[in-house]
Amino acid sequence: MAADVTASSELRDRFVAAGLNILQADGPAELTVRRVAEAAGSSTMGIYSCFGGRAGMLDAIYSRGFELLRDALAAAPTGITAADPSTKRILALARTYRRFALANPSLYALMFERPLPDFDPSPQLRAQALEMTFKLLVAEVGAAAEYGLITTTDPTRTAYLLWTAIHGMVSIELTHAVRSPLPGWFLDSPEAGEQVLVEGVASLLAGLEVDSQANASHTDG
Repeated sequence: MAADVTASSELRDRFVAAGLNILQADGPAELTVRRVAEAAGSSTMGIYSCFGGRAGMLDAIYSRGFELLRDALAAAPTGITAADPSTKRILALARTYRRFALANPSLYALMFERPLPDFDPSPQLRAQALEMTFKLLVAEVGAAAEYGLITTTDPTRTAYLLWTAIHGMVSIELTHAVRSPLPGWFLDSPEAGEQVLVEGVASLLAGLEVDSQANASHTDG
C-alpha cells in the first residue's frame, strides 16, 4: 500500500512538473490533458486517476506555483540577518516577488490572473494558496511594528496594502515587458523596473515610519 501511495505521489509530481515546463515554454493555452500526459511520459488516464481531470490538474499546477513562490520568498533575505530592520526584509520580499514574476510570467498569470477562461480555482483553494505567501509579509510587517519601525494598528491590513502596491507595480512591468520598448518611460530596462519597485515600496514604508521626534515631544509634554 505504501509503495502504491509513493508511486501515485511521484506520478502526480511528474504531471505537475510537466505542466510547469509546458506553461513556461508555450503558455497556459497548451495545458491540455493530452499534452501534459505526453510530456510526463504517461497516459491521459494517469491524469484522470491522479487529478480527476483537467480542472484538478490545473488546481495542482496552480498550487505548486504558490509553493514555489513561498519557497523563493522564504529564502529572500539572503545576507540579511534577524537583527536587520524588518523594513529591509520587506524590501527583500518585494524584490524576490518581482524576480519570480519576471522569471515565470505564464505561471504568475495562472496564479493571479485568468488566462484560461474555464479555469477558476475555488475560493477555498485560492485562500489556501494566498496564505502560503501572504503570511510571510504579514509576519515582517508585524515585526516592523513590534520593533517600532512602522506604525500600524492592523499588520494584516497594512501587509495587504503593501502587497497590492508590489503586485500592481510588478504586473504593470510584466505588461510592458511583452510590448515594444517605450524609450524614456519608467520601465525601459529591467534595472529601471527594479528601481521603480524599490522606490515605491520605500515610499510606502516611509509613510508608515514612526515619527520618533514627534513621539518624544509628545512624551515630554
